[in-house]
Amino acid sequence: MDGAHGVFSVLPGNLPDGEEVRVGRMIGDMAAEIGIAHLVYSSGASVGTELTGVPRVDAKPQIEAHVRSLPVTATIVRPMIFMDMLLGPNYGLDQGRYTFFLKPDQEMQLVAVDDIGAFVAVIFANKLQSAGRTVKLASDTVSGFDLQTILSEAADQPIRYEQFPQAALAASPDLAHMSRSLDNGPLSDHVDLAEMRAISPDLTSFRAWIATSGRKTLPIVSPRQISQHLRSNAETRYVLLAVLFSHLAEICQA
Repeated sequence: MDGAHGVFSVLPGNLPDGEEVRVGRMIGDMAAEIGIAHLVYSSGASVGTELTGVPRVDAKPQIEAHVRSLPVTATIVRPMIFMDMLLGPNYGLDQGRYTFFLKPDQEMQLVAVDDIGAFVAVIFANKLQSAGRTVKLASDTVSGFDLQTILSEAADQPIRYEQFPQAALAASPDLAHMSRSLDNGPLSDHVDLAEMRAISPDLTSFRAWIATSGRKTLPIVSPRQISQHLRSNAETRYVLLAVLFSHLAEICQA
């Protein structure tokens, strides 16, 4: 950190229990010790006033409290749900459906990683206005029905939206916390997107994100994508033809 003007503290989400708090506090201590002019800590929008029993969530208010106690100018940002999170392997997209926490007509807010960078750059450039503040960050608002429409467009095939079964939510403290937070907790307290655009005009919608950055992580290959790939890749066509002729030969010999 020597020679740095500011520090943007972002911790991995897969740290062992207790390690996130230790590392988060350590980064804050180091920033204060060497005289960093501005420390920005990336927390989470699901942070509330009560402990949840979910270690990765409960770590963040502890780090926030420590950052606020340090003799350093600090800003805390709380990003809403990352768009990248929506394309995990356990949501059923490869089976023609999408299962998530929302009721079909319920809304939630998302944030694109690139937008977080743009917001934080503005925060560093406006130290006096952002000092001591805690700011939620969001890029777009979507409902379960919106997810169904946008994912169907991106996959070029019908995707049916479903809410997680209540039994599945009840069986997992992590899932249950997320669901409660979206219903009437911190994640239900939405950001004014007009204010976000005043800070960073070029916000990324979920539709735009999945058509660009998110495309490579979409766990679906549509018939149109296969057709386009075959038209542009002669080697693949020859391999598929060879496999087809091999299968035909086996059928004829049977």
